[in-house]
Order: sequence, then structure tokens, then C-alpha cells
Amino acid sequence: MSSLSRILRVSGRSIVLPGPDIDTDRIIPARFLRTVTFDGLDRGVFADDRDARRLGGRRHPFDRPEFQGAEILVVNKNFGCGSSREHAPQALSRWGIRAIVGESFAEIFFSNALMMGLPCVSLSQAHVQELMETIESAPASVVTVDVENERVVTGPRSWPSVMPPHAKGALTSGHWDGAGLLIDNYDEVEAFASRLPY
Repeated sequence: MSSLSRILRVSGRSIVLPGPDIDTDRIIPARFLRTVTFDGLDRGVFADDRDARRLGGRRHPFDRPEFQGAEILVVNKNFGCGSSREHAPQALSRWGIRAIVGESFAEIFFSNALMMGLPCVSLSQAHVQELMETIESAPASVVTVDVENERVVTGPRSWPSVMPPHAKGALTSGHWDGAGLLIDNYDEVEAFASRLPY
């Protein structure tokens, strides 16, 4: 039996985070990176943005009651730009996010998310807007990110999604899971280790 974790689809309630070019410094401010593990990073997700909203008397999406417990994040274009910190997708994951739907993603953020099994799928700008409006009007709606069939679905609505073939293949086969690959091929690891001269 394989130890690999295949990711074919993710379903759950969603959180809408509008705006282009949301960078990794906003996702997880630098002061939260002084740790040797990723544990507790959820407490710093959008900390500065959330504080600024509170001072302005408004709630950031990550503080709105109707979005608590959401598992799918819906964003606009160039999400995760800026510095290459892998803490950004780690922090979102630890907050509870299991998939991200957006117009586009910064390349390094996308790669860091893929390495931890966090699917990032793209929709057209018009379809992202439709999805955001649907969620805002009915926050309890369940959204399904169907990685395998390249669709994003909620209720009767369905939109075609895009993901690079290598990323889709890694997620649906489980090959994104480095630890699982090692466990599945441990005989080969031990055989190689036995041939080492040290």
C-alpha cells in the first residue's frame, strides 16, 4: 500500500481576499519568522493588515465571523509576490487553508505551496469575480476545487480552472509528498546507503 498522499479535490467553505499583488510580507510579516519550526505561524497571518483594519473600524476577511473555519482562499492576481519565504503558504495552511483559487500566483509562492501539497488553481479574472460575489452573498456555500478534473464548483456554478501539468500530476499522483516517496522506496534508500563508503 502506498504512503503517498494524493490530492484530487478539496472541498470546504471559502474566504474572499480581494486585491492584486498581495505579497508574502503581508501574508506573514517578518517578525513572525524568528522560529525554528512553522508551528504557531497561523497567529501572524495578515497581522499588519488585520491591525490596520481594526484601527479603521473594519474587519479584515480573516477576522470576519462568517469566514472562520474556511478552507479555501479566493484571491486576485499575482498572489504571493515579494520575498520567497516559504513561511507564507505554511502560515496559511496552519490557519486552515487547504487550497487557493486565484487569477494568478507568484512563481516561488506557487512552488512553495506545491511542495507542501497546497493546491493553487487559476481562474479567469471574470470567473474569480463571479466566485467572490457568490461567496460574499452566501458565505456558508461549499466550494470544491477539483484538481483532477480542473474545475471549481459551488452549488450549480462551475468554472474551468488551470494548473500547470507538472503541478497537477504531482498532486494527483502524490509525488509532491517527499516523505511518502522515501517511505515507499525505502528498500532503495537502504540499498544505496549500504554501498556508501562511510
